[in-house]
Amino acid sequence: MSAAEVAPELSPREEALVRSAYKVMSRQGGHRLSLQDIADEAGVSKGLVLYHFKSKDRLFLTTMRWALVRTADRIRARLADTSDPAQAVAALVEAIFVDPDRNHEFTLVYLDLVEHAARVPSFGELSAVTHEIINGLYAEVIADGVAHGVLDVDDVDDAAAAMRAYIDGTLLTWLQDDWRATHEHYRARCEAGLRRLLGAA
Repeated sequence: MSAAEVAPELSPREEALVRSAYKVMSRQGGHRLSLQDIADEAGVSKGLVLYHFKSKDRLFLTTMRWALVRTADRIRARLADTSDPAQAVAALVEAIFVDPDRNHEFTLVYLDLVEHAARVPSFGELSAVTHEIINGLYAEVIADGVAHGVLDVDDVDDAAAAMRAYIDGTLLTWLQDDWRATHEHYRARCEAGLRRLLGAA
């Protein structure tokens, strides 16, 4: 599935509103999100937000899709810079654990996505897309590592699911700790754990 299929291209104005929504969501959470808060963050009228997105749910869904595509693009770009399959796991972890503030924002928004996908039927499709893109990325890394003899797994799809569970779990644990001070510790712990999980040579 292409990025355009997951998140249709936004106009500059729409992307600016989505960026503002992302910031507000990371601070307040989806349940306390209001269109007026987003308008205030963006320095525009509430009417302009509604003109572009029609409803709070539509803006919320668009923002989730935008954040997902940005994350996947960053991972792909980092992997493209890595010619050695033995370094792909480390590169992927570096692309995920970018810095404390950005990870803190994203993980809080991601938690909202998980909750909404579980409670709101219209968000179920986004949950499936998240699974397809993220697990697909992880499966590509694993399959390439297996092909080059640097990873040892029996089932690539099962290993990709386990990899995602390990990364998600690490981020959630980190979020509950002193997240600014422990970011590098959890990044290193995540890489070491994934290498064990995937039988890295």
